[in-house]
Amino acid sequence: MGCGRVGSTLAHSLVKRGHDVAVIDQDPAAFHRLGPGFPGLRVQGVGFDREVMKDAGVPDAFAFAAVSSGDNSNIIAARVARETFGVQHVVARIYDPARAEIYQRLGIPTVATVRWAADQTLHHLLPEGTIPDYFDPSGALALSRVHVDKRWVGRRLSEIERLFGCRVAFVTRLGDGIIPTDETVYQEGDELHLVAPRGTLPELEHKLDTVQPPD
Repeated sequence: MGCGRVGSTLAHSLVKRGHDVAVIDQDPAAFHRLGPGFPGLRVQGVGFDREVMKDAGVPDAFAFAAVSSGDNSNIIAARVARETFGVQHVVARIYDPARAEIYQRLGIPTVATVRWAADQTLHHLLPEGTIPDYFDPSGALALSRVHVDKRWVGRRLSEIERLFGCRVAFVTRLGDGIIPTDETVYQEGDELHLVAPRGTLPELEHKLDTVQPPD
């Protein structure tokens, strides 16, 4: 939702990665930013209107990004996508960083304008194939934010480390960063930041999003 500079850039980034994309905006002129060759769907209307969202395919969407110019519109649309249509990967853009913690408590990851980048939004939308946050000087190790299957909620992060051969560097929980201990458990809404060999990252991200915990 939102076809400004951020929304149009994000739409093209997703298309380049092979995804089907629908863009919602109230202003039909905004779609000019997509260019004539954009293969995705253009839907005119209010981004948090349920019928408009249905026209855009939100009920069947893998991910939803609310990146319009209004904080309230973005959080309402993100909540409708999550709570009404069951979209698991949702992110909202905000202009007021003071609201970030509130939105985090609602289970909606946010990206503030002051630190905006399309790659950061892709981290929330796509559980695999995103660009790592950091490489060590040799390029052998990567630090990346990853998505973990909800079936791991309540299990120790140390189990993830042992099973998948990675290291949980830190966890973002309700907007705060924490360094995990051996006893730290995965909670719903946690964002895990893992360190792993660079070449294993795509397979690792896929496993974390699909493999269930052992009995």
